Amino acid sequence: MTPRLGVCYYPEHWPEDMWAEDAREMVEMGLSLVRIGEFAWSRLEPREGEFHFEWLDRAINTLGSAGLKVVLGTPSATPPKWIVDKFPDMLAVDKEGRPRKFGSRRHYCFSHQGYREFAAQMASRLAERYADNDHIEFWQTDNEYGCHDTTLSYSDNARKAFRHWLKERYGNKPLNETWGNVFWSMDYETFDDVDLPNLTVTEPNPAHSMDFRRFTSEQVRNWDLAQVEAIRKHCSKPISHNYMGRITEFDHFRLGDHLDIATWDSYPLGFLEDRSDRDEEFKHTFSRMGDPDFQAFHHDLYRTVGKGRWGVMEQQPGPVNWAPYNPAPKPGMVRVWSHEAFAHGAEFVCYFRWRQPSFAQEQMHTALKRPDNTPYPVCDEIRHVATEIRNLTHARPKAEIGLVFDYRSQWAWEIQPQGQGFDYFKLVFEYYGALRQLGVNIDIVDLEKSGLSDYKALIIPGLFAFSDAMKEQLDNFKGHLILGPRTNSKDENFKTNLTSVSAQLGKPISLDMVESLRPGTVVELVNGGHFKIWNECHKTEAQTEELKADGYPAVIRNGKCVYMAGWPNSEKLLEVIETELTKAGCKTYKQPGYNRRQSIGMHEFQLNYEAQSAVIKG
Repeated sequence: MTPRLGVCYYPEHWPEDMWAEDAREMVEMGLSLVRIGEFAWSRLEPREGEFHFEWLDRAINTLGSAGLKVVLGTPSATPPKWIVDKFPDMLAVDKEGRPRKFGSRRHYCFSHQGYREFAAQMASRLAERYADNDHIEFWQTDNEYGCHDTTLSYSDNARKAFRHWLKERYGNKPLNETWGNVFWSMDYETFDDVDLPNLTVTEPNPAHSMDFRRFTSEQVRNWDLAQVEAIRKHCSKPISHNYMGRITEFDHFRLGDHLDIATWDSYPLGFLEDRSDRDEEFKHTFSRMGDPDFQAFHHDLYRTVGKGRWGVMEQQPGPVNWAPYNPAPKPGMVRVWSHEAFAHGAEFVCYFRWRQPSFAQEQMHTALKRPDNTPYPVCDEIRHVATEIRNLTHARPKAEIGLVFDYRSQWAWEIQPQGQGFDYFKLVFEYYGALRQLGVNIDIVDLEKSGLSDYKALIIPGLFAFSDAMKEQLDNFKGHLILGPRTNSKDENFKTNLTSVSAQLGKPISLDMVESLRPGTVVELVNGGHFKIWNECHKTEAQTEELKADGYPAVIRNGKCVYMAGWPNSEKLLEVIETELTKAGCKTYKQPGYNRRQSIGMHEFQLNYEAQSAVIKG
């Protein structure tokens, strides 16, 4: 199978007499896939029970007749006004108790059963109508779950559903004891006494907050599953969802269980400005290229979420409209981003969008063509990519190294960071960046269920709590193991784990103290380097491989397992990882500057994120 290019298209935005020429030009550019429909509810059902599918029939036929395959989206991300009027309590409520009003998109609460059923019914109608349409290749449910901070809802519907979830989860188990509600007299008589963990005077019980995060993640999963089940009653074609970058409020691994393909929306420049921890100097330097590792991290993450099948559903082609600053990509970067996706195993890359609108919220969001229908220069770049991938065979990258990412750990350290600088995603991303500097292929691992037998090394930058399934995986793992700070520091009910990581290190280990460090404050290591952000003071009978200046262990070893008792600076992190990978028998290819390497099948990709050319030695 040859990787493909595609585009996002909104036929409802344009006169029908433009559709055929648009489709012809798409094919001429080298595009073969087109996504439509994900925001079109008001045109499909302008009033309850009044369905207008004929225009969509014609759009699909026009695109398909030109040689394009269609990805058809369900339109539940944009419920029209009449649905909100029918269900005024369907709106999500933010942490401050304010409703997320009608007037843009994603204005619904995942816990509203009435709207969930309406959305599933619309998915069912679409699937029944288009199940046998040869032009449709696969489906997309909704659009960008979690975008605009819309996962966590504190509505009355969420409160009722949360109480029911707690009853199902705990049954006759003592909730007060599990949560530790004796503290501050927080005991409850019944599950119906439990409120949502917002608007408390100071922080709520972390166990309460953690269960609310688990509940919310399951609500997203169940919401999506309702549409998937509705589609599958009529149609056997694959189903996908388009995830986003650094959205961690729900567990993508669990959601991906019932889907066939994972896709994500890649906006390298927007994400650098909008959701990056990089400093201002870095952002300035890479403002037109994007972070050299951010896209790759999500490519590897969603390859796992999609069980090997994944693609980019929206690729940034020019300035966006939603970041604090919106520069244009450096010429050649859209080509780099496209090839990087294919190097990580993408089946397709779709650009957002075909034509820039001259109206509404996204009129400043560039596309492949201007509002007057003239092409942007990026179209030539895309034609170049289309020519280059003709001889590229799609494959799945082979990795010797697994890197664990765990959504519950992200929730845990948002709930109880113990210091403003401690962010789980940031910690994992720094480990990922070190691996990228070494030029190795990486799999992002779901430790709950990923098979580990093929990995020579497994890296756990830090993990909130080991479940029984995780413990079993680690007990059977034969390769080298690198553990980072706070690993297994709690149990699943958010109580402090007094044994910490001793099971992996094989020797008793006790913890004297942990501390979070102010910006600019470091703990020096004897052999160079330092810990920043987070520092742990351990006593152990295990081998101490490196000491801190205060005499406490910095790196603790037991056979093939090493534990770093703090958050290392980038040079020390790279040193420890490179040493351990060498011991594990992994070949590394240290990269100059911000050049990045990825191999797939018989091909090796060298991707240059620098503003100047780079010389690569074999």
